[in-house]
Amino acid sequence: MSSFFNQIQLFIWNIFHRPQINDVIDIIIVAALIYQVIMFARGTRASEVMKGFMLLILACLVSGFLGLTALSWVLNLILSNGAVMLVILFQPELRRILEQLGRGAKMEHFQRDEEENKRIIDEITLCLTNLSRRRVGALIVFERRTGLKDVIETGTELDSIISAPLLENIFEPNTPLHDGAVVIRGNRIIAGACVLTLSESSAITRDLGTRHRAALGISETTDALVFIVSEETGIISMARGGKLTRHLDNRSINDILATMYHQPSTSILSRVSIAAKERLHNRLKGKQNHGGEE
Repeated sequence: MSSFFNQIQLFIWNIFHRPQINDVIDIIIVAALIYQVIMFARGTRASEVMKGFMLLILACLVSGFLGLTALSWVLNLILSNGAVMLVILFQPELRRILEQLGRGAKMEHFQRDEEENKRIIDEITLCLTNLSRRRVGALIVFERRTGLKDVIETGTELDSIISAPLLENIFEPNTPLHDGAVVIRGNRIIAGACVLTLSESSAITRDLGTRHRAALGISETTDALVFIVSEETGIISMARGGKLTRHLDNRSINDILATMYHQPSTSILSRVSIAAKERLHNRLKGKQNHGGEE
């Protein structure tokens, strides 16, 4: 632990006595990382764990300054294994961070065919409103950048075209696939009767059942978007990023799906392809204008 504080003192000394351009860049990067970690942990259980860990460090400094040998020895013993403690305590959060870092390298599965996208949006909206009117419970998960292969393997693979009658039939009570979630990838229904991990969040009210907890659970660990239809009330909800939005109507559902299916891909290959097409279009346009002037 003493070597850790020595490194901090050396770092601070270097800041004030011999700052260079690389030191400034280093400080900016570290500050940005710390800020991102704080923003990521805000509002989660990780923030409370971080506060407790910081209190331990503060108590260790105070006990050393006051000469409390026994207390300082115990705290040093705890903090000396701090790296292992952090990995154990923040295991779910670390997994989420690594998954988010890896999402940028994976292309979305959504098609660029606008007519097909519009058909899919209309079919899903019709399905959700019909199930809501009849108060039939439903759970539809849309795979985005984070792969859901482990979730798909818990259910029955379908690989079917998206249609409102098919989705409604899947969630019809007393049918083989009605109990569980449907996973949609792009323009295909990949699997039904999939099992989702339940959320452990204490913010979920008692009037929300297992279906909503399952939706929040998958949205907390992945970037999936989930629609839920309550069997008791018929209320349509959406889970995304660990947050639940309730009382959706037709227009809200349509807008959410339109944003998801019509958004341009952010991958490097897509940007290069689009830029190449634009250059070719401008070149051909320039030749046509030049020919017209002649």
